[in-house]
Amino acid sequence: MKIKPMKINSQMKISDLINEMGNSKVLGAGRTYKATRLLAEMFQDPEMKIFLSIAGPLVPAGMRDILSTLIKEGQVEVIITSGANLTHDLLEAFGGHHYYDYGFDDKKLYELGMGRIGDIYTKSEDFEVFEAEISHILQEIADKNKLLTIQELIYEIGAKIKDENSFIRNAYLKGVPVYSPGLIDSMLGLQLWMFTQSSDLIIDAVGDMHHLSDIVFASKKVGALILGGGLPKHYNLASNLLKGGVDAAIQITMDRSESGSLSGAPLEEAKSWAKAQTDSKLVSVIGDVTILFPLILAGALDLLE
Repeated sequence: MKIKPMKINSQMKISDLINEMGNSKVLGAGRTYKATRLLAEMFQDPEMKIFLSIAGPLVPAGMRDILSTLIKEGQVEVIITSGANLTHDLLEAFGGHHYYDYGFDDKKLYELGMGRIGDIYTKSEDFEVFEAEISHILQEIADKNKLLTIQELIYEIGAKIKDENSFIRNAYLKGVPVYSPGLIDSMLGLQLWMFTQSSDLIIDAVGDMHHLSDIVFASKKVGALILGGGLPKHYNLASNLLKGGVDAAIQITMDRSESGSLSGAPLEEAKSWAKAQTDSKLVSVIGDVTILFPLILAGALDLLE
């Protein structure tokens, strides 16, 4: 079959642009088209539960409202995230912000009390507020609970914050469980550790698997939406190993497969581990999540109209 050239005009909708990218059927454009079509299919399948995993600085990068909207619209049933995205969601919930255009002189940034994530910046004064607020919330939680799983802890935190744009808050309101198997590896985890030095609160990390496995076994189909790699990606896929793997998956990652890392592993590799069904529909797109996911999501939603 011949590759058709893409055509662009000022009257195009996002789905029109995606379809033009699909005309090529190859490389990043072709994969973006396939991912868009598969995501729309996943949304439309009433039997499919979508497990969303998020890694990297997606909340600091401005995708917080997108995550919250997915939850509000009932388009995801499970969230698996790094502790960092929880931390930055709470930073904003407590009145802090993320900033841009401060340059790359890290010594100067340190002297100004600023931290850098690529070209995203945070202020130490916002983290001071975060530390005070989360300590207060943890105390309120510990006054009523002595043993919690990580998922239960995040649920309790969501009940105590008021920011309507917080994805933690929206997950609490919609009953969407949020798992963070690497929670301790974050500023939130550090504050939790410090709090437990003078508290009887115990966090049961193993307990989450009881809850998550129940969801896996109760789901007729599971579709994995994997933004970035790392531990959230593995936890997403590995939890579904219990039932032979996911039925569909989309991953967007900057990592490559040559090093053998899980973050860059093609989804097809998951079939050999029974983390993906042998007849599952899988699409991997190599690129920046902050560019590709809004495009793919907007295209998929356009197709649903």
